[in-house]
Amino acid sequence: MVQPINALVIMGVCGCGKSSVSQALCQRSGAAPIEGDAFHPPENIRKMSEGVPLSDDDRDGWLNLLCDELRRAFEAGQRPVLTCSALKLRYRERLRNAVPGVGFVFLELTPEVATGRVAHRPGHFMPATLIDSQFEALEPPLDEPLTLVLDATQDVEQLAEATHTWWLEHPAS
Repeated sequence: MVQPINALVIMGVCGCGKSSVSQALCQRSGAAPIEGDAFHPPENIRKMSEGVPLSDDDRDGWLNLLCDELRRAFEAGQRPVLTCSALKLRYRERLRNAVPGVGFVFLELTPEVATGRVAHRPGHFMPATLIDSQFEALEPPLDEPLTLVLDATQDVEQLAEATHTWWLEHPAS
């Protein structure tokens, strides 16, 4: 039996293309985007802007907000798509517990590609100097339920189409 996916989290390290893939997917599917970066408190943004990696404690309140927003969107009858690094299994478990049937799309890429992308991204608070800390924290979601792993070096439209096709194979309950 196919497990339903009621909400998606587009995840991965900074620079993997979470926001771009989410936008393309939401246009294609009519889903409701939730930009995880918009929920960071000012202190987290200040730390990252200064090149200081976030701790689990720093991420705790942010994850609570994301769980609340994911739950709110789902309960309102939307098909939410959240962008969130979701670097650690325990973060993903919190998101899974917020809404039944959360699927994860892991946009996988190398530290070199991530660093190059972030270094050339204008106007974002996350500096390329923090890429190494993201990879140090990353617990790849390999062999986790309802998880699609994609090569983030593919074209955004290809990634969105692959995600959309996968989501259609798991109709919401």
